[in-house]
Amino acid sequence: MGVMTSNRKRPEGCMNLVNHTTNSSPSDSHRKRLKFSPMPTRPASTSNGVVSRISRYPDAKPPLVREVHAPCSRPRRFHLSRAQSKTSASASDDDMGNLLERTYQKAKSSALATCRFLLPKGKEVIDVDVESIEVSEDSGVEEVVEVHDLEAKVVEGGVQRRSTSSPDSALTNNGNNLKVVSAGKTWGSEVHEHDLSDVHVYKKLLEAAHRRSDTLQRLHFEIELNEKRRDTFNLLRPKKELVEEVSREPFVPLTNEEENEVERAFSVNRKKILVTHENSNIEITGEKFWCLGPGAWLNDEVINLYLELLKEREQREPQKFLKCHFFNTFFYKKLISGRNGYDFKSVRRWTSQRKLGYGLFECDKIFVPIHKEIHWCLAVINKKDKKFQYLDSLKGRDNHVLHVLAKYFVDEVKDKTGKDIDVSTWEKEFVEDLPEQENGFDCGVFMIKYADFYSRGLGLCFKQEHMPYFRLRTAKEILRLKAD
Repeated sequence: MGVMTSNRKRPEGCMNLVNHTTNSSPSDSHRKRLKFSPMPTRPASTSNGVVSRISRYPDAKPPLVREVHAPCSRPRRFHLSRAQSKTSASASDDDMGNLLERTYQKAKSSALATCRFLLPKGKEVIDVDVESIEVSEDSGVEEVVEVHDLEAKVVEGGVQRRSTSSPDSALTNNGNNLKVVSAGKTWGSEVHEHDLSDVHVYKKLLEAAHRRSDTLQRLHFEIELNEKRRDTFNLLRPKKELVEEVSREPFVPLTNEEENEVERAFSVNRKKILVTHENSNIEITGEKFWCLGPGAWLNDEVINLYLELLKEREQREPQKFLKCHFFNTFFYKKLISGRNGYDFKSVRRWTSQRKLGYGLFECDKIFVPIHKEIHWCLAVINKKDKKFQYLDSLKGRDNHVLHVLAKYFVDEVKDKTGKDIDVSTWEKEFVEDLPEQENGFDCGVFMIKYADFYSRGLGLCFKQEHMPYFRLRTAKEILRLKAD
């Protein structure tokens, strides 16, 4: 221990070793000097010398104690002594630090060994890299845990809790694609007991999630299949734009030039030939052309020429119109001119392959104009829908017409192909849903427009109010020898 000393000035009397009596006479002029006997020369210890010197001084008075109201830092003067003390202390704390470090690393490694790593998506591997963790060489941690093919599943009502069971025993026995690889040795001979209840709960939840996954996959497949079916149906469905365009085509208004051309044709000489159709050898004079004017009955020449133009239109654009055949107004009269009201031989050559270039059995629809004294009707052999149809703008009916046409079609197919066909199952229809005539002179216009719309594959979507327009349009088409 250090010794506290005082730097105050010593009193003069402190140097006297012998106390003189106070009764010494003042007459003594000479003081006797103190005589010191020679000390024997011997080595004295340092500590004894210090003690002997201190004993010569009076007791040191402690300095005044100052109250310290706040911590204060004093300058460190003895750096060398501090470094020496630190060096000595490090040697003593080395053993203690190693013990704490080993204890910490052992607890840390034990915690890592019992942890599980749940991945958000399946079939991934998480390697716990021991080198990335600062571990002392003597810690003895040599355990590496790898989790393979583990999928994190979300359970209804919250996130699935992690299991705290042993990776060495529980995870390798549950059979749910969990694989734990243990490399190296375990820490000593410690045996840890873990609760396996969480592992079984996790296994059940994982199996339930797999069952839900199969259901979702099946639903996803059904959705894709239905979408493909819908796309296929959309491709097969006719486009609305095309239907609207075709439906507007029969009602395209005439231009000013076309109207002027028709007006000039009505004002020409009655015997002047306006047009001649070479294929049918039909001539239209001014007198015959007048039947297309307001309030007139259509004659045979205008009807037959218009039906010829409809056939040429179909040959010109076969992809747009049905394959049809149009008999003229004399066919049905010739067919029923026999003694028994039926004569196939009289019309047998009308439909030869050399004359038509095709057979009637190849057509979708066959149109037959029917004239009854002062009224025009239309009969249709509808091979496409297997029907015999009768259309009358006055809602009339005639079973005999349909019976004669059914017999004729059987004879025609037998004569041209040698095959017998059965039409007894075909429907005989008197069309009810059709535009009706509201006067006594537009029956011919109704009849040719029935044939026009049916050959387009359209419904009969016109009315009596369209008759003036149809008269002008038919006149324009005859003058130009082209049906639109």
